[in-house]
Amino acid sequence: MSTTRRLRVQAPARAVLARGMDEIVKELKLPQGFPAEVEAAAAAAAKNPRLPDEDRTDIPLVTIDPPESMDLDQAMHVERRDGGYRVYYAIADVAAFVRPGDAIDIEARRRGETLYGADSAIPLHPTVLCNGATSLLPDQLRPALLWTIDLDTGGEGIAVDVHRARVRSRAKLNYAGVQAEIDAGTADPMWAVLREIGELRAAREKRRGGVSLPLPEQEIRVDDDGRWHLEHRGRLAVENWNEQISLLTGMAAAHIMVKGRIGLLRTLPPPPHWAIERLRRSARGLHIDWPAGLDYAGFIATLDPARPHHIAMLIACTTVLRGAGYAAFDGELPEQPLQSALAAEYAHATAPLRRLVDRFVGETCVALCAGEPVPDWVREALPTLPDIMQSAGQRASRYEHAVLNLAEAALLSARVGEHFAGVVVDLDRHDPQRGDVMIADPAIQAKVDGPRPLPLGEDVQVTLAEADPATRTTRFSYGTAETAEQPEKTTAGD
Repeated sequence: MSTTRRLRVQAPARAVLARGMDEIVKELKLPQGFPAEVEAAAAAAAKNPRLPDEDRTDIPLVTIDPPESMDLDQAMHVERRDGGYRVYYAIADVAAFVRPGDAIDIEARRRGETLYGADSAIPLHPTVLCNGATSLLPDQLRPALLWTIDLDTGGEGIAVDVHRARVRSRAKLNYAGVQAEIDAGTADPMWAVLREIGELRAAREKRRGGVSLPLPEQEIRVDDDGRWHLEHRGRLAVENWNEQISLLTGMAAAHIMVKGRIGLLRTLPPPPHWAIERLRRSARGLHIDWPAGLDYAGFIATLDPARPHHIAMLIACTTVLRGAGYAAFDGELPEQPLQSALAAEYAHATAPLRRLVDRFVGETCVALCAGEPVPDWVREALPTLPDIMQSAGQRASRYEHAVLNLAEAALLSARVGEHFAGVVVDLDRHDPQRGDVMIADPAIQAKVDGPRPLPLGEDVQVTLAEADPATRTTRFSYGTAETAEQPEKTTAGD
């Protein structure tokens, strides 16, 4: 499931944010470019891929991603077959270019994952690889890990295999274009098959008690009069169906590794009670009904990603994903193997251009499916990967939050002194006069303080006290005389 939010910025806003973005990179000590030896190794590797013997360029694979994406990890083809469906999922074979212990591998282990900011990325691998030689670009012969997954008529997996093969994508497609063709009735018949599989898999997830968060993209736009707006773009149906293929593959990878008793699982404990109660307060602040008898999974199912307040609620729901991690095992299985949001065992296997662990998971599954020993370089690395990825995840989270804080402060910087409607969703455990407020319009969550204890869970009128892009600070005040005297200036509400 996707937990990464993309922030898109129009050109006028991009110029304002550029300096702040540079400062974030320096402040967090993020890498700026690759060392010369890594670039040299990547350039050499790009010219000499290790192509597998098996040729499966006959499979009419296509990629589907945002239009500007060049780091294409996955290419797909789905079809009906007797008794159900077959999914072909080709995953970029990074190990065909990167050797264990070489300069590229060492740098990738230092980075852990690609970092995404506002219309920019700090990549895991040099762009000559991730946007070029390893990417499953159209009409290019590429080495890949080819997953073949058979499903029954109900969408349940009944057979899985993954091995190396040469593939060639037929087309680089984007979500909006494909969705438009689907809506117009002119799409390739394969997309109707994807819809069937996606809906079957989503129904199975719901019956398991799983929860997928269809996170939106956020976009900052600037009107002709210079007024800034933060908007959310809900996900298209084809994005959700496509995500189910990635989730299916991750669960198949977990199944293979659990059966082989070696590998690396993506884990997530169940959300604590206090986190769910906090979300209930957020729902109230966004004027979204959450009946007392409805559980978390049931509530998520009621949210409509096409509605702005519901999108804001989906973003708030990412807070219950805290505690996610990786569990490496070699022999004895992990004590807690589940990814609770999916209510299943799951592994990261489908994004090796952007995430370090996927390369090792892929290698493990290829070996196990072939009945061969897992390579020593993989086995030796497995125990180290959870800590590497935890550090990378924390770094990515700090970067994402800093970028969003910068964007929100810039968005509101001209509105200091205005009044907003919201709800207090959390209190500082040491000071009840400080906490967090959820604002409905624009849909953001920020710090709030006042001269008296904040009314947790209650609707409030707050004043924007500070919005400073230089410090990336947005702060509201509650309970001031000014707020009480000027309620007519309220700019948000339902």
